[in-house]
Amino acid sequence: MKPTLVILAAGMGSRYGGLKQIDAIGSNGEAIIDFTMYDAIKAGFKKIVLIIRKEHEELFEENLIKAIRPYVEVEYAYQDLHDIPEGIEVPLDRQKPWGTTHALLACRHIVKDDPFVICNADDFYGQDAFSQVYDFLTSSEDEHEYCMCGYKLANTLSENGTVTRGFCETKNGYLSNIKEVMQIKKTGDGAAYLENEKWVDCDPNTTVSMNYWGFKPSIFKDLAALFAKELPEGIKNNPLKYEALLPNDVGTLVKEGKCQVKVLTSKDSWFGVTYKDDKPKVQKQIAAFKAAGRYPEKLWGDK
Repeated sequence: MKPTLVILAAGMGSRYGGLKQIDAIGSNGEAIIDFTMYDAIKAGFKKIVLIIRKEHEELFEENLIKAIRPYVEVEYAYQDLHDIPEGIEVPLDRQKPWGTTHALLACRHIVKDDPFVICNADDFYGQDAFSQVYDFLTSSEDEHEYCMCGYKLANTLSENGTVTRGFCETKNGYLSNIKEVMQIKKTGDGAAYLENEKWVDCDPNTTVSMNYWGFKPSIFKDLAALFAKELPEGIKNNPLKYEALLPNDVGTLVKEGKCQVKVLTSKDSWFGVTYKDDKPKVQKQIAAFKAAGRYPEKLWGDK
């Protein structure tokens, strides 16, 4: 068994104003994804799969992957708008792929036999999260028992705009419900989200998903069936913008009794770059980690 790191890196960074997955954050030109890969390798992961758009492969290879190939096995999977079930047509003028569930399914032919962790390319999760999920994946024997790493909502908000988070409910340490909530903003003493054109206050201590999941290959069959079932209705209701969101779909599988998801909590803080103005804060945090010896000055040598 060889646990694999799968990274969702096919986004276009519209709010960020560019391809933030490869934007330099660290003092030696590292992007956030470099620290994700470094932490995963340190925790024991032996293989990395990046889910990207085919047209970005050269950029990823030159700016990120070339430097780490001496340290770990790396493969690409491609999220393709036309990779959908037979009998379903892509709507005219549709440009964007079909969301994070669709992105995960792009690696179904590569990650076939081993458990894996999947996470976002532009989020910093911390070494503790990778160690915890690696231990779970190498010890859990139930092929339908998965895990997620949760973070406190207040620690995941941006000072520079709204964000999307998966609000979680738990029971006896396992996920009982999850809902993807969009347009969440930081308020003076808490948080609020926009619903039906009204701002609704929410608990800043709510456990949220940051798309950090520990899965086993059994997830592909169930997600593929759910995607095929829901896609026609999604296209009918919103042909140009419908997306199958991984947190919502995992929540559906939990409600249907097809899996259980253990909720882990990391002692590390999450941070990320949703907006360009988030970058200076992240740079400062990365510099502090290096100064404290948490990371070497050069992760992979000269990039």
